[in-house]
Amino acid sequence: MKKRNLKKLVSMGLGAVLALGALSGCSSGGSKPVDSGLAEGSQAEDSPAEKSAADGERTTIKLTRCTFNLGTVDGDEVKQVEAAINDYIADKIPVEVVLTDIAGGEYPDKCNLSLANNEINLLWTASWEGAISCDNLMKANAVYDVSELLKGSKLYEAMPEWIWNASSYNGKNYFIPCYKEAAEGYSLMFRKDLADKYEWDLSGVKKLEDIVPMLDDCVAEGIQAPLFTQSTPMFYKGFLDKYAWISGGDLFGVDRETNEIVDVVATDEYRDFVKMMCEWAEKGYLNDGDATKSNPTNAINTDYWGISWWTNVPNNAEASARYGQEVETVPLSGNWIDSSTTLGSCYAVSATSTEAEAKACLDFLGLLYSDKTLADLYTFGIEGVDYDRNEDGTVSKKGDLYNHSAWESCSVMSLSLEAGEPENKTELYKTFNDEAKESVSSGFRFDKTPIESQLSAVDNINQMYGFILENGGYASKEVDDTIETFRKELDAAGYQEVLAEVRAQYDAWKEGQE
Repeated sequence: MKKRNLKKLVSMGLGAVLALGALSGCSSGGSKPVDSGLAEGSQAEDSPAEKSAADGERTTIKLTRCTFNLGTVDGDEVKQVEAAINDYIADKIPVEVVLTDIAGGEYPDKCNLSLANNEINLLWTASWEGAISCDNLMKANAVYDVSELLKGSKLYEAMPEWIWNASSYNGKNYFIPCYKEAAEGYSLMFRKDLADKYEWDLSGVKKLEDIVPMLDDCVAEGIQAPLFTQSTPMFYKGFLDKYAWISGGDLFGVDRETNEIVDVVATDEYRDFVKMMCEWAEKGYLNDGDATKSNPTNAINTDYWGISWWTNVPNNAEASARYGQEVETVPLSGNWIDSSTTLGSCYAVSATSTEAEAKACLDFLGLLYSDKTLADLYTFGIEGVDYDRNEDGTVSKKGDLYNHSAWESCSVMSLSLEAGEPENKTELYKTFNDEAKESVSSGFRFDKTPIESQLSAVDNINQMYGFILENGGYASKEVDDTIETFRKELDAAGYQEVLAEVRAQYDAWKEGQE
């Protein structure tokens, strides 16, 4: 899964979205249709909209998406792709698309303004996308409740029912996930050249503590960062099987066995873990740059490290290609489906859309998620211009004018393979998702509004103490006193009020599930 990287809310942009609050165009929620199972190329019956595709009555939808793979957007090529899309779908659904691409750095602010100006019907977003994240759009009443419109649709049947359940808010569907990896899990990652040289037996690695012999070898080798945390909190990753984390951090966790909110910093396991990390730093297992966030930006692509971590994907072999060196991975946790794991990339219908426009948006997505030709066109662009088709049917992107990826476009089940991808990619994704464990907290959404200021202060204190503790930034003999100071500072910042609010909301949510 993608790591959450929340940006600060831009006040003008957020205000633009909040202005939509009074313009909600939501339909009422309801029960979900029975899941028909995930199938490549859904064979659901044509919707009434599809049956009337030739009657001349077309609904225009304005679709805005983010461009991640290019620094700037080529507007002329986007319009060429738009024209090709409309030509292809003309006899299939009564929908005409106006396509707008916005460069990644500008996307949240520009998208906010377009929402405020009623210039969007369908937009791409994500749980981590700053001012237009899923939570912020919900808070602003800026998205349409499509629960009723989804019933019996080709779009609903293009993904398994648990996807819709996990991505819902209070039992209603406002977001349409892109079908990709839909669970969160982590692995330890080992440089293969070191594993071969020192004949590491990776089969015996079941938890973080098991890598001590390998770390000793890394120290002997002169590796600068034997365990490279990449300046991230390792307790979160190492204890994912124990806790379902709330609010994107590791202060509040749901114990998966007891289904209760736990004050994590007060536990013995947290104390033992951070003490171990600080002892490891003293032994040279950790680099100071992890605690100070001063490691070289390209360190993971070099021989700077010996062991690190990897976010699980259906094909973990991708790690070697991503980091430009051979690596081996060993699971550090299971893969868990939770409230935000399905929303790392998704679409939403704007609340100001009419019902006809909302239906047209879902009809378009239903075709996009089930029709390979449309999926390729929307993702890769125009054949011969934006990509080439190889003899084996795979795609080689040119990438100069129009360039998108599967994860932010549609369903991997409907898209052609790119050159070099495994032939069984769709099976890998289906297996990864179907075998993931559903968290006890899946579907719970924490409303930060009542304690927003306290939560911000608490997060700041966690960065000052918790982050540094987890990255070995204190002397091991100082850990007990530091944790005591940490907890006092948390309480002074309002931690107990936040904890009480988290517990109250979670308990109320649990009662509603019974």
